[in-house]
Amino acid sequence: MTLQFPMLVDGAWVPSSDDRWINSHEPGTGEVWAQIPAATEGDVDRAVMAAHRAMRSGPWSEMTASARGEALVRLSELVSGHASVLAEAETRDTGKLIRETTGSVDYVPAFYRYYGGLADKIQGHTLPSDKPGMEIFTYREPVGVVAAIVPWNSPQMLLAVKLAPALAAGNAVVIKPSEHGSIPILEFGKLVEQAGIPRGVVNIVTGRGDPVGNVLTRHRLVSRIAFTGGPDTARTIVRNSAENFASVSLELGGKSPQIVFADANLDSALNGIVGGIFGASGQSCVAGSRLYVQREIYDDFIARLIDRTEQIRLGSPLDPDSEMGPLATREQLGRFDLYVGSTPAEGGRVLTGGGRPVEPAMGWFVEPTILETHAKGIRAQEDEIFGPVLAVTTFNDQADAVEKANATQYGLAAGVWTSAVERAHQMIRALSAGIVWVNTYRATSPVAPFGGLRDSGGGRESGADAVYDYTSVKTAWINSSDEVVADPFKVQ
Repeated sequence: MTLQFPMLVDGAWVPSSDDRWINSHEPGTGEVWAQIPAATEGDVDRAVMAAHRAMRSGPWSEMTASARGEALVRLSELVSGHASVLAEAETRDTGKLIRETTGSVDYVPAFYRYYGGLADKIQGHTLPSDKPGMEIFTYREPVGVVAAIVPWNSPQMLLAVKLAPALAAGNAVVIKPSEHGSIPILEFGKLVEQAGIPRGVVNIVTGRGDPVGNVLTRHRLVSRIAFTGGPDTARTIVRNSAENFASVSLELGGKSPQIVFADANLDSALNGIVGGIFGASGQSCVAGSRLYVQREIYDDFIARLIDRTEQIRLGSPLDPDSEMGPLATREQLGRFDLYVGSTPAEGGRVLTGGGRPVEPAMGWFVEPTILETHAKGIRAQEDEIFGPVLAVTTFNDQADAVEKANATQYGLAAGVWTSAVERAHQMIRALSAGIVWVNTYRATSPVAPFGGLRDSGGGRESGADAVYDYTSVKTAWINSSDEVVADPFKVQ
């Protein structure tokens, strides 16, 4: 039986206004398992209007910052209590391994707790006045209606880094999840009212980018857009924001380098590289998809890497023993084939993988793949594939490593493996990336800002400062002098 999941608009669970539905496929089998509403332009408008009303009247606008924080803490507790349901929904809908979604959902509450604690610490300033008798101070106010656009690869985590600071600052939110990962967000939405968050403050509209995303991002009442996804969609969003002058933050992924020096702990480096590219089937914005290995250890290290890669256990994403699951969509299969298939003609070679596995026979599975890409101009080394494909080559010395790692239009993350403390600090400064991990990879925390440069987007998520991105500054002037203004036409 195909399940149907309605969407959340103004506190009610509803189908689309014209009762159209979109099929959701289970990547582990390739079969339809559920349906989500295909929202109309009118549905989006109703969701935005509900959020706007919640901002302007009713209990949300009257709640103290401390009360908002307490609601977020309750939400964190509810997520913890429903973790198994949320993890299974994410696995079934996106194909991400249950061991990965379980770990992710177990950590998501930390973000709601963190921003719950920050809610009553959003402060303005008292300013020193250069005018006698004048007091000047600032408030931080919520920006208004926030559009949170969430991708399919880690929907609940990537929602938390948007929703938690937005609510902490007092905003109302309209969430547009990917049509390939809506169901875990809809399951999460059931917890919002239980946390004591009033109706209309959080809305979830489902459907494709056109019309849902387009209508939402150009809606006249949307004041901020927080987007995670691909650069083509990001360009459309930036153009749409000209209609409402909403502020925009973009997290767009990357082609992140991992750099292994000869003095590194090679066992740790091996595990970090395998997890960095084959974890989540390579469908991570920070996937370490370019590997640079110092020339003197290259042959031995790559041989070990190939051996470990060929031992990865592919299997059902619901099986806790599986180490790599399927790709999330049928379109991703075509992208995998395009880049891997073109590599030999472009001067590279396939060291392992590159095709479909014999087992599992069903679902959207591909083999974990390593490509040797010494030649320039190989697209698999330059473009983000968003799959389990690692492009490997050598470097000579530290300067060579920096030059090769920085030769990209992306700038999200980088990994460095070395035992030399001075080199670690030098590489952190030299690498053009928003995040640099040294002797670790894919570590995250609510306290740590996350974001990139250039084609990897702009703005930062997580960290204490992120909550201020969901506020606007209001400046207040008070004349405390008893003296009458002498000249009404003279600027004071």
